[in-house]
Amino acid sequence: MYGELKEAILSGTLEPGCLIDKAGLCEKLGVSRFPVSAAVSRLSYDRLVDVAPQHGSFVARISLNDVRERFFIRSALEGEIAAEAARRMTRADKDALAANLKEGAAAVEAEDRAAFYAHDVAFHRILTARLGMARAQDVLESLRVHLERARRLAMSPGGRLHAALKEHVSIATAIEAGDPAAARQSMRRHLDTTSALLESLAKKQPGLFSL
Repeated sequence: MYGELKEAILSGTLEPGCLIDKAGLCEKLGVSRFPVSAAVSRLSYDRLVDVAPQHGSFVARISLNDVRERFFIRSALEGEIAAEAARRMTRADKDALAANLKEGAAAVEAEDRAAFYAHDVAFHRILTARLGMARAQDVLESLRVHLERARRLAMSPGGRLHAALKEHVSIATAIEAGDPAAARQSMRRHLDTTSALLESLAKKQPGLFSL
């Protein structure tokens, strides 16, 4: 129950601000109220649900200030990781990036957003994993969890999957060339573009966001 509700929120099936119909879920899934209430409580702890006594439980809106700060941290950290990858990645490491890009391109061609998102996450993980940066990966994983809804939402505009793939290719090309400055710049441009897209979406769909 918890996993199903969480995925529905993260994927945008349950949009920010919408009411979680506990009674409806119980009837639809044929379960008692307890597991539904327990799942909602866990999601509230995860800050994905806002519980308003006497009013109900609602999918939490995406905090713009939180997104801005987390992207700021990601840009600073991942920019340097990309630069280090350009300095230290082996042939096998670069081949792993190339394989990821090939799979990502297939997902784009199929217009499979869920698959591309998985490859997007994997692309960034390859850098820290291949460089043996476990502590950096822990920090980035924490940021990723809290940014997941925002990142998935940023992939919704038409043409964004193709653009994101090109941005990954630019990063990988700089790493392949052993150019730390270009790798850093490409990574930061990639993350800044995602952040700017969210700012634009917030203006068009303010109901999905909060400060």
